Amino acid sequence: MDQRAQEIVAECKRQEDSCLYTSTALFEWVKEVRIWRTAFIILPVIAGSIASAKILLKEPDFDWFTAIAAMLAGLFPAIFKALDLDVSLKTISDSANRFKVLQDRFRQTSRIGATRMTDELEEEFKTLMDRLDDARSAGPALPERHFKSAQKKIKSGDYSFD
Repeated sequence: MDQRAQEIVAECKRQEDSCLYTSTALFEWVKEVRIWRTAFIILPVIAGSIASAKILLKEPDFDWFTAIAAMLAGLFPAIFKALDLDVSLKTISDSANRFKVLQDRFRQTSRIGATRMTDELEEEFKTLMDRLDDARSAGPALPERHFKSAQKKIKSGDYSFD
């Protein structure tokens, strides 16, 4: 294998690692957003149920409690919509999947593609880099806490094929 092909293979391995960390961080973010999404769906139902208990409980002591529950039941859907959690979940999931696919493709190119002629290898690498550029431009900005979580997860061996 000539020097140029070796450099392309080395860069493919580096991009594979980059995609691994990015996809793992995005999947960690997806887990958090799912929890928040579930909370924003369930809590208004519970708050609405508590507010409707006023019908059954004629105690004046519960007036403030039921009023606050009714207010929360009305606010949660607005907050959910303002945070755009449904769209964010889909966007983050799609982005995580794109990076995971790119990780696999870079790995395959570094191992299988390295047996091809240098020109073919370089063409495949350029195509993958274009896809990576698209994934990066379409992906959401990743919170630092999720990247650190991904680092711990990867270093602990969760993504090792051993």
